[in-house]
Amino acid sequence: MALLDDVKVALRVKSNAFDTELNIMIDAAQVDLGIAGVDLPDTLDPICKQAIITYCKIHFGQPENYADLKASYDEQKAQLSMATGYTDWGGE
Repeated sequence: MALLDDVKVALRVKSNAFDTELNIMIDAAQVDLGIAGVDLPDTLDPICKQAIITYCKIHFGQPENYADLKASYDEQKAQLSMATGYTDWGGE
C-alpha cells in the first residue's frame, strides 16, 4: 500500500479530492523529520509511517485533539532523531 493510501485510511478519506493536499503534507512531514536529523529509509517502516500519519492528522482539517496529536508527533520525531538507524550525523 502506498503511503498516500495509508494516510487516507488513517484520516478516513475515501475520495481522491484531497490527494494533492495530502501529498504536500506527506512531503512536509518528511522534510520536518529530515530537519530533525531523521534519515528516512527508502522503504518506510511502520514507525516512520506512523510519524508521517500523525503529522498529517495534525494538519488535516481542524482536529479536536490537536494538542495531543502535536505532542505525540513531537515525541515520535524526538525518538526517531535519537535512534540508531534513523539518523546520519556523520559519526561512526
